[in-house]
Amino acid sequence: MRLSLASASAEETEAIAARLAVRLEPDDVVTVSGELGSGKTTFVRGACRALGITATVTSPTFTIGHRYEGRSEVSHLDLYRYDGLQGADWGDLEPYFENAIVFVEWPEAGGGALPPERVAVSIRHRGGDGRLIELVSTESALLEGVE
Repeated sequence: MRLSLASASAEETEAIAARLAVRLEPDDVVTVSGELGSGKTTFVRGACRALGITATVTSPTFTIGHRYEGRSEVSHLDLYRYDGLQGADWGDLEPYFENAIVFVEWPEAGGGALPPERVAVSIRHRGGDGRLIELVSTESALLEGVE
């Protein structure tokens, strides 16, 4: 199932993410794609807030990933610096996938090395603060109520 939603602000992007997040479970992987500045981290921040995380949610571009504690453990990875994953790279990333809901920004760099995603999110600029957010999942029930 593919769901396309318009967002006019960062707050709306966070609200869309929050509606998805409450349906996720530990070991779920959500990939978040989009060009620089499209709102990937904003989307993850909204999901984290819905999962009870009160810590500051920032992009882990320079630290591989962040792990947050809330009602569920959440890992936030950013693969922007990677040009494909090698075996040693997976060793650095693997602990983030253990018993957590995982959000992966720039998943394209992961190639086939990442676990399969439960939801693929794509965010595109629509001018100003506007965004088009597409969610894709083979589980239509997961996306029901997100719109």
